[in-house]
Amino acid sequence: MNRKVRVRFAPSPTGPLHIGGVRTALYNYLFARQNGGDMILRIEDTDQTRFVPGAEAYIIEALDWLGIKFDEGVHLGGNYGPYRQSDRKPMYRQYADQLIRDGWAYYAFDTPEALDAKRKEFEAQKRTFQYDCTTRGEMENSLSLPADEVQRRLVGGDHYVVRFKFPDNLDITVHDLIRGDVTMNSRLLDDKVLFKSDGMPTYHLANIVDDHLMEVSHVIRGEEWLPSAPLHVMLYRAFGWEDTMPQFAHLPLLLKPEGNGKLSKRDGDRLGFPVFPLDWHDPKSGELSSGYRERGYLPEAVVNMLALLGWNPGTEQEILSMDDLIQQFSVEHISKSGAKFNVEKAKWFNHEYLQMRSDEEIASWFDPILRQHGINAEHDYVVKVCGMMKERISFVSELWEQTSYFFVAPTDYDPAAIKKRWKPGMTTHMAKVIEILNTVPFEYDAIHRALLDDYIVGNGLNMGQVMNSLRLAVVGKTVGPDMLTLVMTIGKEETIRRVQRAIDTIGEVAE
Repeated sequence: MNRKVRVRFAPSPTGPLHIGGVRTALYNYLFARQNGGDMILRIEDTDQTRFVPGAEAYIIEALDWLGIKFDEGVHLGGNYGPYRQSDRKPMYRQYADQLIRDGWAYYAFDTPEALDAKRKEFEAQKRTFQYDCTTRGEMENSLSLPADEVQRRLVGGDHYVVRFKFPDNLDITVHDLIRGDVTMNSRLLDDKVLFKSDGMPTYHLANIVDDHLMEVSHVIRGEEWLPSAPLHVMLYRAFGWEDTMPQFAHLPLLLKPEGNGKLSKRDGDRLGFPVFPLDWHDPKSGELSSGYRERGYLPEAVVNMLALLGWNPGTEQEILSMDDLIQQFSVEHISKSGAKFNVEKAKWFNHEYLQMRSDEEIASWFDPILRQHGINAEHDYVVKVCGMMKERISFVSELWEQTSYFFVAPTDYDPAAIKKRWKPGMTTHMAKVIEILNTVPFEYDAIHRALLDDYIVGNGLNMGQVMNSLRLAVVGKTVGPDMLTLVMTIGKEETIRRVQRAIDTIGEVAE
């Protein structure tokens, strides 16, 4: 039977959404859209001790900014809600009780002190303690205690947890769509806690119950969950849901730029790039962590960059819109090995997508930056400048440094450029520039003929020397676009004013 594709992104509201989590959401979204399926946002907040105010809203805003849309979820509702696990709390107990009743789980009453003592006992023997099929007989649980003692403790309100009961020495195979069959023996697995006496399930129980009840067809998640997959497969078996168990795909890690270890916030701080989609103000520490949006990244650039970290379309194509990604995405092309984060490549993607935006749009983003510098320029002029200069930038925030001389005349001049370019006799040549601008029509071709062809070439002058000195006079340094285009943009009077000021300020120099 062909099931409808239903995937879920199920983050915990314990802080800002890491860019690796964003990639997981993106791959789920691409898979769902390609297969005409549904995408669900479920908030997994079973661990209330780690709950961070504002995190859930941050997750929703971040994914919305990136264009990752949901069909159902905590912010949208739907037919399979509620979509926040703490709101589903009453339903989980019956499933924990069912597992106990069917012999797949048991009550464990061990105190933290008793567990700690057992760990130390094992450490003394140079062994690692694990609560499993080989050790549970030595602990205080409903498998080792008399039935009446178990009942007394339950009635008396003793604290307990419900643990999964792995069968002894059972090979458990998980079929992974990326890695193939992964097999683990039950003796290597600990009897994970599924439920606590406060009525709250752990991730493992809630996750399986919710995926089943929400009819999730595919679980696409990070590879850090692969060690838990045998437990999840066994839970489906224990509940009798194996026939409708979702297919699993465990995604490779996002690695540090150097490649050794998982990408973390500290790497971003150290190397100066964001690891979160949006700025995050930590409500506890007050610390600000920067986000891609506030750093000036375009959402489509972030999506394109992330999609290719761990997946490729099987071609050389690198620029892929969301529609392109939906059309070309396939789980088969997801890598098994981790993907190194590349800061320069992220900037390159942003540069490429910025070039696709209209000059008008870039100008609208640049306007507030100009106002911060006290500039109130004509909008059409700003649009023209942005069109000329956008190829030189990867972020709109870089425009002021690249274009300030279009708006403000230089007040000083690069000493190294003066030494290299402003040779004896240069004031005479600059005076000639003023004369030409005052006498020929103010048109690109006319000025080109009079200045470059007739004056510089006609008199055997050094083209680079004269034109770079003119650039120094107009810009203050020897950078910028085509010189005559710059002159035509800032205008005749402003060019003459700047050249005259350079003559007066720099003056004649001696050899």
